[in-house]
Amino acid sequence: MRAELRILQNEIDARASATVEAQPFWPCRRGCDHCCRHLAGLPVVTPPEEELLREGIAALDEATRAGVAERFRVLGERPERPVVCPLLDEATGACLVYEQRPVACRTYGFYVERDRGLYCGTIEGAVAAGEYGDVVWGNQAGVEAKMAGWGRSRTLQFP
Repeated sequence: MRAELRILQNEIDARASATVEAQPFWPCRRGCDHCCRHLAGLPVVTPPEEELLREGIAALDEATRAGVAERFRVLGERPERPVVCPLLDEATGACLVYEQRPVACRTYGFYVERDRGLYCGTIEGAVAAGEYGDVVWGNQAGVEAKMAGWGRSRTLQFP
């Protein structure tokens, strides 16, 4: 499954990069962490994604890893909405495990399923105003179909 995950991540990253390159004012890039600070809940991940995330978290320095563990603990005890991703460095707005981030994080803003609420409000507003008319949106249902045989998904947890 790990090879299939890497292939899918590369496909998603290529689509996202092409969109950002074609749209100079596209908000999804370093510096925009709105979605990471306004989650409905923790991401749901497949077993291969969880394994990759565990590796990313294990590679963090001890103090950072302890901070991440504490944020997961607090979320478990007091799940407030919206959820701020415990893997977000709130000071810089950057993902602490960017290279290992799950598919849900890679596709958000680039792959749209409006009927399921899978879209960025900032981008949706720009689309409604007539911007981004030439964007080729990713196929979220297709992504999920590729992941269907990867085992039972579960809510992201601290390893």
